[in-house]
Amino acid sequence: MTDAKNFIDIQQIQGLIPHRYPFLLVDRIVDLKEGESATGLKNVSFNEPHFQGHFPQFPIMPGVLIVEAMAQTSGALVVKTLGAKAEGKIVFFMSIDEAKFRKPVVPGDALYIHVTVIKGRGAIWKFKGVAKVDDNVHAEAIFTAMIMNADGSKPDL
Repeated sequence: MTDAKNFIDIQQIQGLIPHRYPFLLVDRIVDLKEGESATGLKNVSFNEPHFQGHFPQFPIMPGVLIVEAMAQTSGALVVKTLGAKAEGKIVFFMSIDEAKFRKPVVPGDALYIHVTVIKGRGAIWKFKGVAKVDDNVHAEAIFTAMIMNADGSKPDL
């Protein structure tokens, strides 16, 4: 049985982050611990537009999109954690470090995106992300994000 408090469906994700198809890269969040961690799920489908040109004979999900899926999962975690204080805010990348791509992610994979807060204070948050398929690590990165107002100004958090 899924714990509704820790589960976020696609409609709720769209209420937390501004991304939409074809750039929304998280289908659901299957576990969320506010202020600590989240696990997102991306069901990788051959119908996604990047597969038309990203190695058509051997379609793989671009690594930058895997890192973006980590960021979107983190963005939902931050907004959910901050609650009303984050309403109308956008989470932007500041840095991506130690990115490693170990195995390709291909159509048909269920990509589980595990993100853990390393540091979260005010508008600046740092995360460790690990993307797995069948418990095998396919990608990982450490990244930092900043919460901004929709007009690009710094929020008062």
